[in-house]
Amino acid sequence: MVRLWIVLGVAAAVFYIYSVADCAFFDRSRVRGLPKPVWLLIIILFPVIGGVLWFLIGRGRRRNQGVRRSVAPDDDPEFLKRLGQDRDQEERIRQLEKELSDLDDNGPDDPTTGRRDG
Repeated sequence: MVRLWIVLGVAAAVFYIYSVADCAFFDRSRVRGLPKPVWLLIIILFPVIGGVLWFLIGRGRRRNQGVRRSVAPDDDPEFLKRLGQDRDQEERIRQLEKELSDLDDNGPDDPTTGRRDG
């Protein structure tokens, strides 16, 4: 039983130190709820509970700077624009295939040389 209390005490001390250091070095613009000095005071006065509150409430999430948020395809204007371009390209391909098939239908008279009699 004594070993359990020692292990829990060491874990609480490590968590306390980590919480204080994390709060002290955390970016001020990402702190939520209270100002950063108040969070430090709460963590110092209430070691375990203050640290838990800091990680649950005070510590803001990382902002994705330069990373694009995923958007559903039907909400993405760039994707919809590409669809329109794809349709235009498919139409051009169909037109060219039709022209090629028309040329094949009016193809050469002599199949061995590929030349027309003229």
